[in-house]
Amino acid sequence: MTAETEPRPEDIDPSSVDDEESPDDESGGWGWWVVFTVGLAALMVGSLTVGRYALGPGELFKSLLGVFIPGVKAHLTLIDKVVLDQIRLPRVLAAVTVGAAMSGSGAALQSMFQNPLVSPDILGVSAGAGVGASLGLFFGVSFGEVQLLAFAGGIVAVTVTATMARMMGRGSTVVLVLSGIVVGAMAQAIVSLTQYFANPTTTLPRIVFFLLGSLDSVTMSTLWLPAILVVGSIVALYLIRWPITVLAAGEDEAQSLGINRKAVWAIVIVATTLMTSAVVSVAGIVGWVGLVVPHLARYIVGPAFQKLLPASLLLGAFFLLAVDDLGRSVSSVELPLGVLTALIGAPFFVAIVTKTRRQWH
Repeated sequence: MTAETEPRPEDIDPSSVDDEESPDDESGGWGWWVVFTVGLAALMVGSLTVGRYALGPGELFKSLLGVFIPGVKAHLTLIDKVVLDQIRLPRVLAAVTVGAAMSGSGAALQSMFQNPLVSPDILGVSAGAGVGASLGLFFGVSFGEVQLLAFAGGIVAVTVTATMARMMGRGSTVVLVLSGIVVGAMAQAIVSLTQYFANPTTTLPRIVFFLLGSLDSVTMSTLWLPAILVVGSIVALYLIRWPITVLAAGEDEAQSLGINRKAVWAIVIVATTLMTSAVVSVAGIVGWVGLVVPHLARYIVGPAFQKLLPASLLLGAFFLLAVDDLGRSVSSVELPLGVLTALIGAPFFVAIVTKTRRQWH
């Protein structure tokens, strides 16, 4: 082809490029939700049998079936029932809740910031929740009060971040991110102080282990309120799925369609803050889930938020539940959840971003 006949960039039909990588093709169709949902349900049932105490899959299946069919009875011993009802079932539900919340928050924030490196702790919420939990453990309050302090710490941290951004940058997203980094650094300093002055034989191990991430202290009574906050926040994000998709494409398009940018931003920040604070109060600081999983979901279903959000929720729940199963079965000592997510998520993140980088251009 000669220079005179070579196509110029402005002569290329945009529709041909969009069709090549459309998120609505077969690879991103709604049939994936069946695979995701069935896979997650199977893993949840299998996770109930994972642990040091052997729990037979046959009796477990009968006990689960008996919930829906009264005539089916399982011969579970008292120990089996205690392990199932008070330990494993709350833990499985907590892993699903935490994984879905972190990945859903990450998907929303990455779309709004139009940045693949954004995660739910970008505004300092995780660090703020860590401060609240560390103070609660330092003063020896109950686990329920530790949860409340962690939740309050996350809310306070984001409030300070938003106030700083409004004072210095008048709504600039760059200043918002920088404010979150500053607040996060200050929060980490406070956490370090609590660790420095904590009793090294009793309090310090509790603070360190909680901040590394764990689900071993979760009960149904401590899970229901965070779960309600997570579900409500997810519903709020899904209700504004179309404005998020438009804003992710660019603010010019959003303005031409009459979308209220500030209102959408406010809903996203409030929803992601509530979710992140709620799950940190349950599981401690669990990193990489909200950073890695949305990239995998975007690679499978595309960037449209109406598909990206459900895919991120299901994949995040699956990922964290699988990691938790690995952490409590691979060794005689339970491995911290945050450590495993970092070890698995870091190389996985590099591989996924390499494949999805064209979607961010």
